[in-house]
Amino acid sequence: MEIAFTRHTLSNGLPVIVHEDHGCPIVAVNVWYHVGSKNEVPGRTGFAHLFEHLMFEGSKHVKEGEFDRLLESVGGENNGSTNSDRTNYYITLPPNALETALFLESDRMGYLLDTMSPERVNGQRDVVKNERRQRVENQPYGMAGIVIDEMLYPEDHPYHWPTIGYMDDLTAASYQDVVEFFKTYYGPNNATLVIAGDIDAARVRPLVEKWFSDVTRGPFVPPLAPPAAYLTEVKQKTITDRVQLPRLYLAWITPAALTPGDAALDLVADVLAGGKNSRLYKRLVYDMQIAQDVSAYQQSGALGSQFQIVATARSGHTAAELLKVIDEELDRLRREGPHPREVQRAINQMEASFYQRMERVGRFGGKADQLNAYTFAGGGPDYFAEDLARYTSLSPSDIQSASVQWLPADRRVEVVVEPEEKR
Repeated sequence: MEIAFTRHTLSNGLPVIVHEDHGCPIVAVNVWYHVGSKNEVPGRTGFAHLFEHLMFEGSKHVKEGEFDRLLESVGGENNGSTNSDRTNYYITLPPNALETALFLESDRMGYLLDTMSPERVNGQRDVVKNERRQRVENQPYGMAGIVIDEMLYPEDHPYHWPTIGYMDDLTAASYQDVVEFFKTYYGPNNATLVIAGDIDAARVRPLVEKWFSDVTRGPFVPPLAPPAAYLTEVKQKTITDRVQLPRLYLAWITPAALTPGDAALDLVADVLAGGKNSRLYKRLVYDMQIAQDVSAYQQSGALGSQFQIVATARSGHTAAELLKVIDEELDRLRREGPHPREVQRAINQMEASFYQRMERVGRFGGKADQLNAYTFAGGGPDYFAEDLARYTSLSPSDIQSASVQWLPADRRVEVVVEPEEKR
């Protein structure tokens, strides 16, 4: 499980991690900016996601529309994503085109503001608004996630607002607001560059110096000190949507990524809803046939996590029926714990996913992205073995203890989405 890498930091504060993998003639250039929606403030949400869009719109030496064209001309592909904690960008391309990727990434890191204008901001602001309409407001059950976050976290907590932002905030943001956000968070000292693939690490270092050394260091970004997030009761809410079937969401506040309890809750999720032999799927979908689907997951975050169970009722059944059965299975898990066979199956699946990720170099979840993720989380780039050990060392009693400690019946959020009444 070892991943060999070299690491150095440029004079402007940019950490650079290089990993050689000659198994396939490709190279991945992966940049993480340590800024997400958690770095926004109430009244000015959606900036991190807005910049994910703006970063593809051209910079001082790259005309608008050229970013994708230049990469496609050398056989490359690219994309980006934003969440509460970070914004990442990846480029995958042939090794002989590495400098094209370094040029493009360095130019938008150092010279994006040279060509950014109020008109360009307004154009992408409208794109983001339309994306919110498509993915949230007009998506079946799309508002449930926003409602859950608002109920789980206090208003001044960085996870209270959605990554995509609120419509009013996107409308109210001025051009200068956007410029200041970039100046604060998009400096090289608040980013990490990973280059992985069919390359020579010794040759890569001078290339990185060539393209990134002139990028100006940004200001120091102090760590966040969010208010405590906790539940003291069951918080319930029912909303309506243009859907055909009721859906139930249960959510708990759980430990942050890589902290004690985080891995155990991943396995709790697998025991409960990881496949057709899992407890909730077997009872709700297969045996009783009162649910269309059911899922469970630990959504890990840097400032804390949340555990969710989501179930959609079959026609003619209610969210209350689903809740009764889910609570029966949660009570049984807390009382009896899982069977060793269930835990071993979950561990085997987790281990398989680790090796699958290590087989890929680029795109989301590949080695380049994972090296960045571990660096961001504070575990160090080569945290693969330690991360896997968090799971392989767990016993059935650990899973039982996690369900008792972190998934209490009397401290959670319950959201039900009901179909709108037909007129």
